[in-house]
Amino acid sequence: KNRCRQFFSYVNGYNSDDPEAHEKKDLKKMTMRELFKYYGLQPETIEFVGHALALYTDDSYLDKPAEVTVKKIQLYANSLLRFSKSPYLYPLYGLGELPQAFARLSAVHGGTFMLNTPIDEILYNGSEQAIGIKSDGKVATCKYIVAAPEYFREKSMPVAKVVRCYCILAEPPPHTRESGSCQIVIPAAQAKRQTDIYVLVLSADHKVTPEGRYVALVSTTVETDDPAAEIQFGLNLLGHIIDKVVTVDDVLAPRSSGNGKRVPSGHRYLFASTFG
Repeated sequence: KNRCRQFFSYVNGYNSDDPEAHEKKDLKKMTMRELFKYYGLQPETIEFVGHALALYTDDSYLDKPAEVTVKKIQLYANSLLRFSKSPYLYPLYGLGELPQAFARLSAVHGGTFMLNTPIDEILYNGSEQAIGIKSDGKVATCKYIVAAPEYFREKSMPVAKVVRCYCILAEPPPHTRESGSCQIVIPAAQAKRQTDIYVLVLSADHKVTPEGRYVALVSTTVETDDPAAEIQFGLNLLGHIIDKVVTVDDVLAPRSSGNGKRVPSGHRYLFASTFG
């Protein structure tokens, strides 16, 4: 406990712009593994810090500069202090409110949204740079195209699969203090896996279910030929499940960065239920 307390005291006081707060440690060079070793933290504590606080989905962060992880832990702690009960934010009425808010802000600045509009063709110039799209015979030109990889099937490739289970519950999961929402991170090592399992539970508090009902999402990266069995560890935490639906989706990634083509595009269908 004392080693853990010393570690968190150091993290809390760390300031990249204040050399005195570094305590002679160069976190831009020192790896997170070395920082954990310096404070003598146990493997179980390291799993909790790296996966539940810093929200890493695997252990590759251990051999990278420690400063990034320290700032992630600080962000978690500061968010918890600010919002009291939870470090997480979730929009009322669901994630669909985020693009709606962006659309409203975009409209203020002269942007135009065209919903349910098919993309017939991506237009390129002689240098193979994207310059616009064609839809129903009409052309819209642009400097850049930002899109999910499925719009560029010929330029994308599947790199993994994600299994998700959507569950309907009549009550909060056991041992969650009757909370209207919760986020459970199961570190990979505890489930004898390579990647973590995420469990997200929401309720009428977030305007996403009727009163008296809860929706839970259990997700992870597929590692075997039996995806449904891989999330059982998380399903076991939910208690009685009224109904559930399991889906498996490809994680699509661009074959290249796309920057030279003016087509920035990221991964699609990552398994984690947190982002920020």
